[in-house]
Amino acid sequence: MQAALVSIITPCYNSEKFIAQTIRSVQSQTYTHWELLIVDDCSTDGTKQIVKDFMEDDPRVTFHQLRKNSGAGVARNLAVEMAGGKYIAFLDADDLWMPEKLEKQVNFMQSNHLPFTFSFYDCIDEDGNPLQKRIEAPKTLRYIQLFFCNFIGNLTGIYDVEYFGKIPISGIRKRQDWMVWLTVLKKIRKAKPIPESLAFYRVRRDSISASKFTLLQHNFAVYRLFHKFSVFTSLVCMCGFLFVQLMVKPMYTRKLNQ
Repeated sequence: MQAALVSIITPCYNSEKFIAQTIRSVQSQTYTHWELLIVDDCSTDGTKQIVKDFMEDDPRVTFHQLRKNSGAGVARNLAVEMAGGKYIAFLDADDLWMPEKLEKQVNFMQSNHLPFTFSFYDCIDEDGNPLQKRIEAPKTLRYIQLFFCNFIGNLTGIYDVEYFGKIPISGIRKRQDWMVWLTVLKKIRKAKPIPESLAFYRVRRDSISASKFTLLQHNFAVYRLFHKFSVFTSLVCMCGFLFVQLMVKPMYTRKLNQ
């Protein structure tokens, strides 16, 4: 039997510094039956040409461009609409996968009859140097835990399209990944990660994660706009979110040996 196709969703914007490394990390996968759908949000640098150079040698890599700058959510949505795989996976244009990432996750899902899984991941700096930090998650992640903290790294999640259908990406500018995983766990109630690191998350100085206050604003928007809670209820949820961030999530951040 032919292996199931995995559709990899990669939005990008002015990603010429990192996109080649990201594509190579996909091409290095031991699981080879994939398609990489790169959707560009009107970059003004050399991103398009870099991707097209890869396309000449690898038809599994495709490039699509939005007509106007609309945000990563819109770019992801377009890629999801075009995806032809049984599985959908996500990889941002500056992150990397370990070579056995797809093979291990697909085998894990199929052998355990799971429609969704994710993994741990390591952090690297802008130059690709290890930050000696691994982000882990509960061995069984329940909806209520995810409700107060996004334990799932976007670069590690894979879901089964035949089980969930194609999950639409929110038009909210940030935290779309959290909303996707909330949609997943609201249906299946709990999820199991592969308890090992399979990817590298690039920590960038100009990323949204670099601004804690801005991140809190976007998290509040999830409670207010996605869950459609009142302002008061959203504020109460934010108190729970802050408690988990300060008291619980640090237990799942592990320092690696120098």
